[in-house]
Amino acid sequence: MKPMSRKQFIATSAALGVGAVASAMPAGTVTENKKQLVHHVFFWLKNPDSIEDRDKLVEGVKTLSKIETIRKLHVGVLASTEKRDVVDTSWGVSELMFFDDTAGQKVYQDHPIHQEFIKNYSHLWSKVVVYDVAEV
Repeated sequence: MKPMSRKQFIATSAALGVGAVASAMPAGTVTENKKQLVHHVFFWLKNPDSIEDRDKLVEGVKTLSKIETIRKLHVGVLASTEKRDVVDTSWGVSELMFFDDTAGQKVYQDHPIHQEFIKNYSHLWSKVVVYDVAEV
């Protein structure tokens, strides 16, 4: 084996390090150069005091993660943070999704799993508000 110069050693080590980090990243991990479409949905429950209804809706929203164009899904309920005039605490459940592009979001909208979700869980909500955001 031929000895390496310091410069060759550093270059080789850096290349191997980048490869190791890239291969360790989970599938669907967002990279800095990839601009995504963000789909944020807020649900108001028909029975806002029902933990059972809230949990059932959360369960339903989580089924959407099986749709192949969703890169990341975060399902949440209202956090008990400081009450301020700028914080809306009127909703019950939210979903935050990330897509590669508008085409991926369209696949989600038309997908049978999404249509089934609406059919099976829409009786739980009284209002839905959607914010679709294009990253700049």
